[in-house]
Amino acid sequence: MSADLWQRGCERLAAELPELQFNTWIRPLPPAVITESADGTSGAADAAVATLRVPNRFKLDWIRSQYAMRIESVLSELAGKPVRLEITLSAGDAPARHSPVSLGEPPAQNTQPAANARADGAPRNGNNAASASSGLTSFDSVQNRHRLNTALTFDTLVPGRANQMARTAALHVAGAPGHMYNPLFIYGGVGLGKTHLIHAVGNSLLADRPDARVLYLHAEQFISDVVKNYQRKTFDELKAKYHSLDLLLIDDVQFFAGKERTQEEFFNAFEALLAKRAHIIMTSDTYPKGLADIDERLTSRFDAGLTVAIEPPELEMRVAILMRKAEADGTAMPEDVAFFVAKNVRANVRELEGALRKVLAYSRFSGKEINIALAREALKDLLSIQNRQIGVENIQKTVADFYKIKVADMYSKKRPASIARPRQIAMYLAKEMTQKSLPEIGELFGGRDHTTVLHAVRKIAGERQKNTELNQQLHVLEQTLKG
Repeated sequence: MSADLWQRGCERLAAELPELQFNTWIRPLPPAVITESADGTSGAADAAVATLRVPNRFKLDWIRSQYAMRIESVLSELAGKPVRLEITLSAGDAPARHSPVSLGEPPAQNTQPAANARADGAPRNGNNAASASSGLTSFDSVQNRHRLNTALTFDTLVPGRANQMARTAALHVAGAPGHMYNPLFIYGGVGLGKTHLIHAVGNSLLADRPDARVLYLHAEQFISDVVKNYQRKTFDELKAKYHSLDLLLIDDVQFFAGKERTQEEFFNAFEALLAKRAHIIMTSDTYPKGLADIDERLTSRFDAGLTVAIEPPELEMRVAILMRKAEADGTAMPEDVAFFVAKNVRANVRELEGALRKVLAYSRFSGKEINIALAREALKDLLSIQNRQIGVENIQKTVADFYKIKVADMYSKKRPASIARPRQIAMYLAKEMTQKSLPEIGELFGGRDHTTVLHAVRKIAGERQKNTELNQQLHVLEQTLKG
């Protein structure tokens, strides 16, 4: 009975899920063992438990967060009675009972990042990729041959809309390296978690395959290796070091700009790794075609797999980051204070962390409890600067947060009402709250004509006089922008 129910459930899931997802995560699973519930709860006689055993912690966390609710629903429908899913490790770890969670919710364990981790994921101890000596020692003789920060995992990365696509792609790569999304190119501004994400992939792969040959480095370290090998005429050592990897994680490839020999050697390594189905993940401050002074054959290779962006974190994500980091520091952060700080620090995680440190330090030094008044006092210099500098980008980010759309939608060509309306509101606020001209505003909204901006400004201004709800929304946005 249990095998038949599981088989029918898998057939249903195969029809409902994208083929790649089903073949990667569901098809390889052993059949769940289905038993009658005996927990004494109401209706226990009519309920059942499906126990699913998975081979490692990574797959347990991913299946629990992404597919558990769908599996429960399908099995319950087919069985004609409630079926509760329990997921456990084959190795004998304690069962991880499923509870209803939103897709992408991070597992509860190991949520405290190490004290020496920067907001962008690079070590604070000076042993970062850009400054560490690369040397010419063999790959296996390096003390930390992977150069991974073990505290930077998927568990310690706060998920949200801003990093959802990049995080999902990274999880897929960690679960099946060398198959899909190769190369994976992640781009975005500073302090948004690009480095954290690629360390998480490396750490996850090593947890699953301890013998995997993984290397993380900053682009400047690869440049240094090329220079040293060029001076010593030892390019065979360079090839032996990089061409034998299973996973290469390389940060800030924009640093290759203008360095022809480095680009040539990286191209060779790139081709060699792809040929042996090794995986490459890169980060940059811009998308591949936007990289300056880099050979077109490289940028076309960068863009051949999957290119995803990490955006500045939305309000809810900033609040979650603040509360998570405060908890890691051993301090309870009141939610209203977290919202106050998050509303006023929008740029990136690094600045958010800096603001949190100021608030915590001010509380400790003054002996006062953490509240909004204390946070306002601790951050008065920051708030003063922000009140004087309301920019179009800030308006776009605030409006996007408010209406729950992506910042990229502000300057995209998409025209559904759910995007066009907030875009018009942002154009209106840009005209009202900055000194920018209509053509300047249009340029900042994806190169739109000034007449498009004028139409938006007039439309929103007119509706504001008649629509009480819109007027209230605009008032909230204006107050938020003014701090």
